[in-house]
Amino acid sequence: MSSSDCHSCSEYMQLSRRQFLATTGGIAAAASLPAWIPKVAYAEDECSDRDVIISIFLRGGADGLTLCVPHAEDTYYDERPALAIPRPDASGTFKAIDLDGFFGLPPQFGGLIPAYQNGDLLIVHAAGSTDPTRSHFDAMRYMEVGKPGDLTLNTGWLGRHLQTTSPLFPNSILRGIGINFGLQRSLQGAPLTIPVPDLSNYNLSGDAATRNARRAVIEAIHYQYTDALAASAETTQRTIDLLQTIDFAGYVPEGGAVYPNNNFGRSMKSTAALLKAEVGVEAVALDMGGWDTHIQQIVTYGGGMSNLMVTLGDSLAAFYADLFSGPRRNVTIVVMSEFGRRIDQNASLGLDHGHGGIMFLIGPGIDGGRVHADWPGLEVENRFEGIDLAITTDYRDVLAEIVQNRLGNSDLSAVFPGYSPVFRGVTRACMRGDLNCDGSRGLDDVVPFTQAVLHPESYKDEHPTCPINAADLNGDGTIDGQDVVEFVNKLLE
Repeated sequence: MSSSDCHSCSEYMQLSRRQFLATTGGIAAAASLPAWIPKVAYAEDECSDRDVIISIFLRGGADGLTLCVPHAEDTYYDERPALAIPRPDASGTFKAIDLDGFFGLPPQFGGLIPAYQNGDLLIVHAAGSTDPTRSHFDAMRYMEVGKPGDLTLNTGWLGRHLQTTSPLFPNSILRGIGINFGLQRSLQGAPLTIPVPDLSNYNLSGDAATRNARRAVIEAIHYQYTDALAASAETTQRTIDLLQTIDFAGYVPEGGAVYPNNNFGRSMKSTAALLKAEVGVEAVALDMGGWDTHIQQIVTYGGGMSNLMVTLGDSLAAFYADLFSGPRRNVTIVVMSEFGRRIDQNASLGLDHGHGGIMFLIGPGIDGGRVHADWPGLEVENRFEGIDLAITTDYRDVLAEIVQNRLGNSDLSAVFPGYSPVFRGVTRACMRGDLNCDGSRGLDDVVPFTQAVLHPESYKDEHPTCPINAADLNGDGTIDGQDVVEFVNKLLE
């Protein structure tokens, strides 16, 4: 248990102990690359149809008013005399980093400023599940299944997304991974998806000398029973072989990225290695616990809350530099929590369970560089039940827009049953024909377009952060003479 867990409520501590045993068997790295491993390549830019999604859940109820500070709100400082992040114009060195004159990031999130300035980080404030529960268990369940208040729905929103789409890579044997001992509820129901607690060490425990023999016994036992059990066993064993082909230990991040040397940082680093290995994974779910800060929510450096923020901020910053410093990969990161915290601090210098929270979205397909907030205000008359930050953006609106616009799945009624989402403009549309990445299509794009058609490698070298698929004007997956005709027609419009 982390030191942060010691400041949590009994319900959260009980949840934190619910670690499931891995229900999978199988073993042994393949001596050579197996023939069944798919040879696939990611789309190299945000103009392709579908992204890989990284879903990060901050378990325990993360305090959104600390993760993105409403420093222009006097009430924030009145209600939190010991816990507020100082304003950007405060005299000390520990203070908020201003974003737009109203909101700011805590100094522990300073590493995220490049993503924000590049327009790849969007913060959605006053967001969350509109269900009024203040129970960790219920709130997590409702958010992960994608239907607040429904205790009968057992599949997750990400699981149903993968159910209702064909594999992004037809030969893939592994579409989703939950980095945990048990599969996160958000991924439950997904095809070709399993939990893996440690990507770099996924194997059958025990004496290495007997692994092959034990694997043979496990295979024989599983294949005696139902097709479903046999298929699950085979998928697990093939996944072990697949992960063994990736050099996680020797992975060298790009872009000067330095991941924190802790469980979450290492998981993010392994996720980067997994995606760059291009083995067909479409969804990865990660958890970060410890956010149930009822006692001593110390926000200054060295405190429990501060340490959590440093780990989260540095891990996201490293992942961003690693994945997006060169050619823009089709990856979208979503960070959310089951609810926020109370506006006013309690007698134990902590914060009790609240309502409205926050979401962080990162990626080249995200319309970032801003805080999206239909801000309700912190005055008592504007609060939820008179005590909490009100929710003005249903989290499903955000996820649904990402599912449709970035993950290429328009079957939103299946992913979010019983809900009609309102898109909030959180995703960025790709402008085909904009080859110099200036946000418009014109004569300045003629030279780079010609280069993209005739000398694509040179184009990538000279425009490392621009999507070469923007030259695929007809969207058929290839760049050829038909696109030249389309490009000319677009310029003449």
